[in-house]
Amino acid sequence: MSSQTSLGFPFLRRSKEKPSRLEHYCITGMWTLLSLCIFVGLWEFAWWRGWANPILLPPPHIFLSNLSDQFRFFDPGGTRAGALSSGGSFLSVLGVIGWSSMRVGAGLALGFILSLLIGLGIRYFYIFGRLMLPLVTMLAPISPVAWIPVAVFVFGIGNTPAIFLVFVAVFFIMTLATLSQIDNVPKNYVQLAQIMGCSKRQIYRHVILPTILPELFVTLRMNLFAAWMVVLIAEAVGVGSGLGQVTMMARNTFNASLVFFTMTLIGITGFAFDQTLRYVQRKVLWWVGPSTVGAL
Repeated sequence: MSSQTSLGFPFLRRSKEKPSRLEHYCITGMWTLLSLCIFVGLWEFAWWRGWANPILLPPPHIFLSNLSDQFRFFDPGGTRAGALSSGGSFLSVLGVIGWSSMRVGAGLALGFILSLLIGLGIRYFYIFGRLMLPLVTMLAPISPVAWIPVAVFVFGIGNTPAIFLVFVAVFFIMTLATLSQIDNVPKNYVQLAQIMGCSKRQIYRHVILPTILPELFVTLRMNLFAAWMVVLIAEAVGVGSGLGQVTMMARNTFNASLVFFTMTLIGITGFAFDQTLRYVQRKVLWWVGPSTVGAL
């Protein structure tokens, strides 16, 4: 028996057989939990040794010990933060997370779909491409934060400006990524389709689109973190309530426990978003092997 299998843990085997889905989820969960435990352990150790000030950098056992006190700052209606009379329960926290998640999800979906359509249109229609590409190239370097006044002027205060800012953060990058992926499609794919008598429309639908989608999904997942940063900034400056507004209120009141509690919620929610995108990626890209789809 080899040393790889003598340990008694089947998930440590390096065999050629494909692990089951349950085994894969168990392995992923185990490593995720281990990574989190190491991080929390180092933080608690720094507090125990006196290296971290418990007032400025409270360890997890402190800011997680008074959850009822933290919950009261979350307004489940999503209209304001710090409403002590309306918060106070776990459902209040879920409500605030839900509003922020909705804005990120809507902005990502709109940005991905429209950038894919615009990118394909730029390469498919010559005149449209000559007119649109310079505009996209000029607007792409503008930071989404610079669009905040424009979003407020046009859409006012609420969900729409926050969704628009997430859309801006994703759209231009995804459009340029779509163009790059189209240009990098292997020429022999296109030539083979032409030999088989495929039209330009058929080549784009059955050759180019399936080829570029896997990498575009990876790019979308990488931009997920930028989308969360943008929506948190937008909420912090008052475009809409949510986790960002709670974080800003905690900073203004020097409530370190609330700051780290909200940061914990943001991290957990972002991780759940990434796992959801991975699941959608596997379902949508059914023709792609699991090793390619789960590369990141």
